[in-house]
Amino acid sequence: MPGPGRQGRGRGLIRTTVTTLYLAGTPDADALLARDPFALLTGMLLDQQVPMEKAFSGPAVIAERMGADHLDPAAIAAHDPEAFAEIFSRTPAVHRFPGSMAGRVQKVAAYVAEHYGNDATNIWADAATGKELLKRLKALPGFGEQKAKIMVALLGKQIGVRPDGWREAAGDYGAEGATRSVADVVDAETLLQVRATKREIKRAAKA
Repeated sequence: MPGPGRQGRGRGLIRTTVTTLYLAGTPDADALLARDPFALLTGMLLDQQVPMEKAFSGPAVIAERMGADHLDPAAIAAHDPEAFAEIFSRTPAVHRFPGSMAGRVQKVAAYVAEHYGNDATNIWADAATGKELLKRLKALPGFGEQKAKIMVALLGKQIGVRPDGWREAAGDYGAEGATRSVADVVDAETLLQVRATKREIKRAAKA
């Protein structure tokens, strides 16, 4: 894994294997996710205890309120914590828990700036295996096992990041034809299918 101080390639762009992403549900917000790797990573970080569209719209809201056209990890990490929390808290709030999530975003931004040359693409650009990619994602602040696996699946299915064994590393989320997570949402129909699957999983767990 790249060490601290590694020189990155600047704000890298990412190529999707679909015409556009359909995660935020609005063209501008989805376009940001498709071109800005740290925005996509931030959306994944925010994707908990709020609807998927709310989480993945967050990066565009943050960028707009910061007066930027993308999310720069170093700039976010250096932002005054109270001022950054205010960006999250301003109506409409970026997240259901704006204060704590603002802190988490700054922590992962600082990690990316320090360990990956300020370019989130470097997290996955040279990952030789799915296992290595999963390990790198799990090392990010705020990324547990499940979130990291979903991110591996999202990168593989929609961004074209497919190191050897990526499906296995993603577990059930990497299965072809699955409708389990954001990794499988490419349009309104698949969004409904994923939500139906989640409801069924919750129902089975309660039973």
